[in-house]
Amino acid sequence: MRKIIYLMLGSLLVMSCQSRKYKDVIYGQSSNKEDLKLNIFVPNNSDHKKFPVLIFVHGGNWNSGNKDQYGFFGRNFAKKDVITVILEYTLSPTANIDQMTTKIATAIMWVQKNINTYHGDASQIFVTGHSAGGQLVASAVLNPKFEVAENSISGIILNDAAGIDMKDYLEKYPPTTEDDYLATWSNDPKNWYQASPIYFLNEKSPPFLIYVGSKTYPSITTANEHFLTELNKFQPEVKPIILNKKHIPMILQYFFPWNKRSAEMVAFMKKNKK
Repeated sequence: MRKIIYLMLGSLLVMSCQSRKYKDVIYGQSSNKEDLKLNIFVPNNSDHKKFPVLIFVHGGNWNSGNKDQYGFFGRNFAKKDVITVILEYTLSPTANIDQMTTKIATAIMWVQKNINTYHGDASQIFVTGHSAGGQLVASAVLNPKFEVAENSISGIILNDAAGIDMKDYLEKYPPTTEDDYLATWSNDPKNWYQASPIYFLNEKSPPFLIYVGSKTYPSITTANEHFLTELNKFQPEVKPIILNKKHIPMILQYFFPWNKRSAEMVAFMKKNKK
């Protein structure tokens, strides 16, 4: 066990030496006029270069989580010459799903406007999210009400995404106060529809890379099956990458810089470079 801990600490030290972190950069304000912030991880060799950009939205059942828990993700991809932006957003019950997604969209547009300051290439912006973060980032890009131009995003990477067909789920299991679901989703099916990115897929949607854990929650398995069926009408070549993991390990695997998923994602980004 001690050897494993030393290896993990050593990996973090190496990664931190190969990137620079810009912490708590303000991108907007919450409805309560509180600053909303993001962390930017930039490769150390960034002078006179432009790098692709990966925006990450964390999960946490829409009512928990913190951007500062995911520094390992940012350092990992900065080490691979990808500028990584990890953002915060107001959680339920303080914000509902529409307000959360609006702030995700605000962050994406802030990055598009400002990432050149950090040596990022605004024409190569990819978005990704784990769990609830997958729903939020996909909804922000796919649903036109949030005003992110689909053709301005080079690709969407879903990691064991939850809620991507939330309308179907809530029709079967109506929201209650448990886990703040009533505050998050309301009891109005129109809101469930608007928050389900599956209904906004079309021929102009950005390319997708999709990961699903074989041991994840049944609701996530079902939602991803529905999503793939609809997506394949427009992107028939997309097949999910099924990993022998539970839900939380699907994001924790990025702690290790040698994990295969990072290389796959970088390859996906290079393939879909504009």
